[in-house]
Amino acid sequence: MERDQERIPQRRRSALGHHHVQLGTCRRGILLVPASRPLRDVAKTCEAAESREPRVLLEPRTLVATARGESGLERLDRLLRLTQLREKLRPHEKHESLLQREVAFAPFEQRQRPREVARLTTGLDGREELAEAGHWSILLGGTIKEAARCGHGSKSVKEIVIIDGARTAFGTYGGQLRDTSATDLGVIAAKAALEKSKVDPKQIDHVIFGNVLQTSGDAVYLARHIGLKSGVPKEVPALTINRLCGSGLQAILLGAQEIQLGQAEFVLVGGTENMSMAPHQIRGARWGLPLGEQKLEDYLWVALVDSYNGLGMANTAENLGRKYGITREAADEFAYRSHMLAAKARESCRFSEEIVRVTVKTKKGDVVVDRDEHIRPDSTPEALAKLVARFEKNGTVTPGNASGINDGAAAVVVASADAAKKAGLKPLARIVSRGVCGVDPDIMGIGPAPSSRQALERAGLKVKDMDLVEINEAFATQYLAVEKDLGLDREKTNVNGGAIALGHPLGASGARLALTLAYELRKREKRYGLASLCIGGGQGIAAVFERV
Repeated sequence: MERDQERIPQRRRSALGHHHVQLGTCRRGILLVPASRPLRDVAKTCEAAESREPRVLLEPRTLVATARGESGLERLDRLLRLTQLREKLRPHEKHESLLQREVAFAPFEQRQRPREVARLTTGLDGREELAEAGHWSILLGGTIKEAARCGHGSKSVKEIVIIDGARTAFGTYGGQLRDTSATDLGVIAAKAALEKSKVDPKQIDHVIFGNVLQTSGDAVYLARHIGLKSGVPKEVPALTINRLCGSGLQAILLGAQEIQLGQAEFVLVGGTENMSMAPHQIRGARWGLPLGEQKLEDYLWVALVDSYNGLGMANTAENLGRKYGITREAADEFAYRSHMLAAKARESCRFSEEIVRVTVKTKKGDVVVDRDEHIRPDSTPEALAKLVARFEKNGTVTPGNASGINDGAAAVVVASADAAKKAGLKPLARIVSRGVCGVDPDIMGIGPAPSSRQALERAGLKVKDMDLVEINEAFATQYLAVEKDLGLDREKTNVNGGAIALGHPLGASGARLALTLAYELRKREKRYGLASLCIGGGQGIAAVFERV
């Protein structure tokens, strides 16, 4: 076998990115299958690839292809049956079991990269050795480690990094930022993010910003105006997105996708919201009003109720409370923790590095806003216990243990690692993986659980591997349900408080979580972090980050 391994022929790339098979006279080579193909298609390709050989043999850490007239599926089935690994190869969590076995065949799942397979089967990190990973790789007659090092594929999957970023302080409802539009808040955060990243606005290839309520007249142009007012060239496109509470994080992930598709190198991304500017409105007034009183609609309240099931967001948290056995006392205790940690972080200037000042003009002169307004350092468990549960009788959700209604913005610059290195920039963090899932709208707050699992699975990591976790605190009850479901270590989670204390400007929170997490990983010299948010209507979004 060692003599054969020395005779592996030089690989050829597929210009079209389709099935590409290379086999040498020594019956060895590399089988490439597009990354979107599931294992069944890999099996079918194996059938074509191995047709010139008599049968399949399994050797220690080697999958040798020889054929005997069996179909690809029959061959794989027999292979797994002979090695008694059929059951072990099904779920992703069992992949590490291969570490204890001298078997190199690994199940290549639809979203799994060769780098992850290499890490799971041989302990190889593969990040630097693997230049390209556009295809699954099966090395016929060699080791998975060798396959990972080859760097197969017609297109590169680029490593994406967050260079730096900034956010405004989060204003309380009707507070100092109430008259500063989401667009203007976004411009302030974007300019600061560019300055801190040391990226010239002319280098930006795309602008992507999240915004939910669109409460100002110019909000329909939001991302475009943020780009233009931040100095980004007129020729650069812009996109405003709305994934509700996940919009800010979604903007970051869309920026990463633009880069991975080869359509950008630097992308200005973030999220912004002014909830205080949400109007009261009379629908139908444009076409004339009949006599009598007309209904005045509170746009903010309407937005916080899901018309699909008729439930307010707080009611979905109450559903989670019943499902997971969350008590009012536990919810209040967690809310108190959030305020105390946030107050401590603010007083110790823990947020000062990420916050950019906002100057607000008032009748009495200019006012500088550079501290989060929603934190209640004087909160007490006794005061929280006196608040009435307004959404359900004897419920768990109160104004004291729910996230705030707030105004603010956050922005970051994402780039390919190669572009950052070429420009001499030092990134904050690498985007390792992402996850987005749908859940039952009646318990929308559980969204971070499945989306986090998805992101972790794609990264080849587990919850226990996370050094820090940021879960958006839409409601204390909702967070506690997610904590139970995922088995989170509270000592590692929301270490500087969360949305209950800091506030939750809908479009901005996802970007704020990612930025705060990246800074905290650097300050604590930790490696991995997870950020996740629930999303109204029944979704969850998550991303895994790594300090660089």
